[in-house]
Amino acid sequence: MTEAELGRAESVIGARFPPDLRSFLSEGLPVGGRFPDWRAPDSTEIRRQLDWPFEGLAFDIEHNAFWLDAWGVRPSELPEAIRIARAIVAEAPRLIPIAGHRYIPAEPDLAGNPVFSVYQTDIIYYGSNLATYLRHEFHRTSHIDAVHEEMRRIRFWSEFVDANE
Repeated sequence: MTEAELGRAESVIGARFPPDLRSFLSEGLPVGGRFPDWRAPDSTEIRRQLDWPFEGLAFDIEHNAFWLDAWGVRPSELPEAIRIARAIVAEAPRLIPIAGHRYIPAEPDLAGNPVFSVYQTDIIYYGSNLATYLRHEFHRTSHIDAVHEEMRRIRFWSEFVDANE
C-alpha cells in the first residue's frame, strides 16, 4: 500500500496503524479470505470486522451475563448495560483486524504490540507481536512459542486475557 492508501484507511477507521503493521502493509497487501481489503477501508466487511470485538462483548453481556467488576455494578436493564459497555470500549485502544478474528491494538503507536484472538469475551494473546503472529499463523509454528514471549500489556484488552487465564 502507498502512504496515501494507508492514510486513507487510517482516516476511515479513526486509528493509526502501528509502525510494524504499516510496514507490513506497505510491502504487500494480503487480500481475500479472512484478510481485510485496506484499499476499500469503508467497505461493509471492514466495518463488520471493526465492530466484531464490541459485538462479541455485547453478545456475552446479553446471553451469558458477562460483566467485568472494573465496570462497576451491572445495570439491571440490558440496554443500559450495553450503553455503558459501549462507552467503555470506545475509550479502549482500537483493535485493527489483521485476519479473521485476529487483531492488533492501535495503541501504543509503537511496533511490537501483541496480536489478540478475539471471539466474544474469549480474548487471548495470539502472538507477542505482528511478526510472531504471522510466523505462527502462516508457517505453522507452535502457538506456545507465539505466546510465551514477553507481552506488552494493552490497556483494557489485556484484562480479558487475565480473566481467561
